[in-house]
Amino acid sequence: MSKWKREMIKTSRGYFEVFVKGEGEPVCITHHYSEFNNSGDYFAETFTDNYKVFLVNLKDAGSSDKAKHGYELSMVDAVLDLEEIRKTKGFSSWTFAGHSTGGMIGVLYGIHFSSSLKSLLLVSSSARECSSSSSKCIYNEGHPKYKRRQELMVLLKLQSLEKDERSVFSKERTQLSLFKPENYELYFSKNIMKKISSNRLNFFSREQLIFDVTRKLSAIKTRTIILCGRHDVQCPVDFSIEMSKLIPETSLHIFEQSNHYPFLE
Repeated sequence: MSKWKREMIKTSRGYFEVFVKGEGEPVCITHHYSEFNNSGDYFAETFTDNYKVFLVNLKDAGSSDKAKHGYELSMVDAVLDLEEIRKTKGFSSWTFAGHSTGGMIGVLYGIHFSSSLKSLLLVSSSARECSSSSSKCIYNEGHPKYKRRQELMVLLKLQSLEKDERSVFSKERTQLSLFKPENYELYFSKNIMKKISSNRLNFFSREQLIFDVTRKLSAIKTRTIILCGRHDVQCPVDFSIEMSKLIPETSLHIFEQSNHYPFLE
């Protein structure tokens, strides 16, 4: 599998580290707190046979600029940053595809800049905070695996973790979000490695408590495709169904034997 080409893109909002792969129409992909490198990303890799993919490290991730103010780590600022990258690259429009928290950024992108989007792909995501309103969500205290998930997230934030320890904890965390945990090695067999931006994750942990843009979904005026696993424990399928009813031009596809990774499962 070929590596991604690294670019440093200078915009009016700062420098951003972007990894590029593929040929064709442009597709922008990011995630709220992932830190990408030239090994790529499993979600982004699914597009590279047919599109030119721009995988963006947001502020405080990778070699992108550090945030000078806390609000620069917000989802709204992420959208503003992506818009400047699009303009700098000279695209009149592009497709945005987001998985999980990347999809939450995508929802905001569609609400505020539909005219910049050829289409919008939201995978295993939500337009509002899930944990407090659904015991199907693994971040809800009523979920049977809530406690272990929280323990793993705390451990993975530790800078002192050895590489092997981090790998073990990361695998267990991911297995909690698979319909068939025993298939972990089958799904994640490529040499793709990424990190978590602790600053971005910490900010998101607070921001998501007040995240709810469901009343604004009608403002999305671009063609939207929503994908979700029937057994998703991070963004339960009910939230994808909700989005599909509130976004005007949308199609919903539910994967019956999938959890949070329908593009792999």
